[in-house]
Formats: sequence, structure tokens, C-alpha cells
Amino acid sequence: MNRKIGYARVSTTEQSTAAQVEALYEAGCELVFSDSVSGAKKDRVRLREAIAHIGQGDQLVVVKIDRLARSLTDLLQ
Repeated sequence: MNRKIGYARVSTTEQSTAAQVEALYEAGCELVFSDSVSGAKKDRVRLREAIAHIGQGDQLVVVKIDRLARSLTDLLQ
């Protein structure tokens, strides 16, 4: 399918994912999932949903790698 699936995250509900979401759509993402949760939390519902939508040849796109994981160890897990 070769789709781009976007994921945006902010740490608190007082922050907005709007700028990230806009950048992800501008980058060609068809779907964008957003979380308002600390990166320290392992269980992020919207990240799981984004990953569930990824098929063969699709890409998960984030504005900055720290929106996906807080460290390389977290990313590998």
C-alpha cells in the first residue's frame, strides 16, 4: 500500500499536537494519530492504533524521534 501513517505526541493535556499534526499531513500522511501522554508511559493507546494500521510497505512518520521514544532503548523495546 505504501502509505504514510503519522504519530504525534505531547506530554500533557495542556499542550497541543496541532503543529505536529499539520506537519505530518504536509509530509503526506494519510492518517495521523495523536496522544497527550508522557513519553515515559509504555502503553500509549493511539500509538498502538497507529501501529495496527501499518501494513507491508507503509511508513510510520513522526516529526521528531523523541515523540516516539524517549531513548534508543525505549525505541528498541
